[in-house]
Amino acid sequence: MATKERRGNFFEDFQLGQVIQHGTPRTVTEADNSVYIALTGARHAQHSAHTAASLLGYSQRPLDDVLVFNLAFGKTVPEISLNAIANLGYAELRFLHPVFSGDTLHCESAVIGLRENSNGKTGIVYVRSTCYNQNDRNVLTWIRWVMVAKRDYTSQTHSSYVPDFMPVLPVEQLVAHPKITSRDALEDWCQMTGSSDLWENYTVGERINHPLGVTVESADHMSATRLYQNNARAHFDGVAMRDSAIGQRLVYGGHVISLCRALSYDGLENITSLLAINGGKHIAPTVAGDTLYAATEILDKWKVPGRSDMGALRIRMVGIRNKHPSSVELSPRDSATHDADIVLDLDYTALIPRRMPRL
Repeated sequence: MATKERRGNFFEDFQLGQVIQHGTPRTVTEADNSVYIALTGARHAQHSAHTAASLLGYSQRPLDDVLVFNLAFGKTVPEISLNAIANLGYAELRFLHPVFSGDTLHCESAVIGLRENSNGKTGIVYVRSTCYNQNDRNVLTWIRWVMVAKRDYTSQTHSSYVPDFMPVLPVEQLVAHPKITSRDALEDWCQMTGSSDLWENYTVGERINHPLGVTVESADHMSATRLYQNNARAHFDGVAMRDSAIGQRLVYGGHVISLCRALSYDGLENITSLLAINGGKHIAPTVAGDTLYAATEILDKWKVPGRSDMGALRIRMVGIRNKHPSSVELSPRDSATHDADIVLDLDYTALIPRRMPRL
């Protein structure tokens, strides 16, 4: 008799080239945007006020890019990571089209790599996921890899295949939607953000230690993860996690990204949108009671082809637990070891206005 118990996929259930259509499309609303702000403390002007969004050429405030990613990610969890031990990393994430209240999102994933771990109990699944709106327009695509438990430790293993990733997405392949059309609009924008730091003010190699921290509460991280409709056991099931290596529920990694990005607003106030996440890893788990801080490094900067109003910054965002960032040494990005208090190392590209000459 067929069972109706939805236990999710285990490592041996995945096949290279498999395409999965994820259920439960989601119509997003203004309320989603506001609840996200309430749960993360995000202060980006374009997501907070229609007046600020209009200065960038939008008819209404778009949803926060990281909120869209978390909503799309949540769609993939029941089939990809319900039995995950850990979500390990991201690559080649492109934000291709803004999402507004009233849009309906749906997702699919393709399995692009598989590798069993040496312990024989878990394996790494690599997927490329794509999120579409109601017009089947691609709004977001990304690669992630996740450690998934095996159902049967004695089962036959897959042939191993690990895909290659682009380490950095070229600015020519990124899509920049926000526009500043006049010097007056730029001045109004800077007044709304409270900062006059634009593309020209950032230097490659510069480090910013963001001053604020946030202590993660159980109710907050669980409410945020429910907002994303992410039902992974690791974040909710205290009984299931009691016998895990950590011994308690884990904070969803996407929520850690959201909190660290909100903390990094101070010093990066004029960023108008995210263009890409080039790569990133969750270095260590975060649990309720941890206090998160953020530090950023400017890795590179580019002019956006065909645009004089906007430039791109390539930024390294590091999430740190229980220590102020000024007391933490950041190891090189490709280092095999990190400070024990680093929980997140994310490399992303963001759009920011450039200065306009006086006429």
